Amino acid sequence: MGLLAFLKTQFAVHLVIGFVFVVSGLTINFIQLCTLILWPVNKQLYRRLNCRLAYSLWSQLVMLLEWWSCTECTLFTDQATIDRLGKEHVIIILNHNFEIDFLCGWTMCERFGVLGSSKVLAKKELLYVPLVGWTWYFLEYVFCKRKWEEDRQTVIEGLKRLSDYPEPFWFLLYCEGTRFTETKHRVSMEVAAAKGLAPLKYHLLPRTKGFTTAVQCLRGTVTAVYDVTLNFRGNKNPSLLGILYGKKYEADMCVRRFPLEQIPMDEKEAAQWLHKLYQEKDALQEIYNQKGTFPGKQFKPARRPWTLLNFLFWATILLSPLFSFVLGIFASGSPLLILTFLGFVGAASFGVRRLIGVTEIEKGSNYGNQEFKKKE
Repeated sequence: MGLLAFLKTQFAVHLVIGFVFVVSGLTINFIQLCTLILWPVNKQLYRRLNCRLAYSLWSQLVMLLEWWSCTECTLFTDQATIDRLGKEHVIIILNHNFEIDFLCGWTMCERFGVLGSSKVLAKKELLYVPLVGWTWYFLEYVFCKRKWEEDRQTVIEGLKRLSDYPEPFWFLLYCEGTRFTETKHRVSMEVAAAKGLAPLKYHLLPRTKGFTTAVQCLRGTVTAVYDVTLNFRGNKNPSLLGILYGKKYEADMCVRRFPLEQIPMDEKEAAQWLHKLYQEKDALQEIYNQKGTFPGKQFKPARRPWTLLNFLFWATILLSPLFSFVLGIFASGSPLLILTFLGFVGAASFGVRRLIGVTEIEKGSNYGNQEFKKKE
């Protein structure tokens, strides 16, 4: 094991990375708070500033994937789609099977220049997660309680606010509503059978309300829907903790572009279009499981140095005073100070672990489980 590989497994190194992310994130959140005074004066300037502030935070996570774990991402698509990536407002539909599917999506956002302006239809609970939810709030993310009667007006208003967004954005929809588990899949297919819909092997039944509403509200703003089907070579099931430990994965993403004009304007017909799309996604996953690859030409967009340089910038600013502070505590010889510091380190470790826990499948929501079905 080389020195770098050894360092990647060390808890102390993980704490240092977590410290840089958390403190820089809180600093960025404070700056974002200060930018609110710009909203009534120059809304577009506010948006452009917050895109760059968000990039400075999210790119640290992308750095872990690209430079720390050296995970490779391959796109399977056509040249025409590659030429359009990052140059238009689009809706992204991504399967929700993996703990780091969002991170693979962010990697592609970064490589095509839309990481800071990326959007998602997110569950409202995430709004209260420090750093993540707070940053999303300033970026005008659309939050929902996943109860359509309560969400409808909020979602519509949030989507319509994006009509004059000054930079190309990718609006991510997890149409399955929650991460795939065997339990949720079984319940989902029972619902599909009751509704007379074709069964899916690798996906949950898509929930159409968010998609049809997004298409209706963003028609005239977005120009296309990108269907993205993600899988990992070697039947791997990667985690954020694995990335933190420097494990390398190979992600494959099949990308298909559908001009918005191809999607029916009628809500029921658009819902049928989405169900058909998921049947096609299921077929793509079957091909991948059999052949180990998606159909289409392969592209490997090069990673850019900005994520690494951004992390090194924050590390340079924050670690020097941290190390001086720690040395001062131990040099003092005070048992009280040392124990207090160790207690703080333990609390910080717990906090970072809780943030990582947000991505873990086994700690996901019960949305889609049997209990949800009974409520329906």
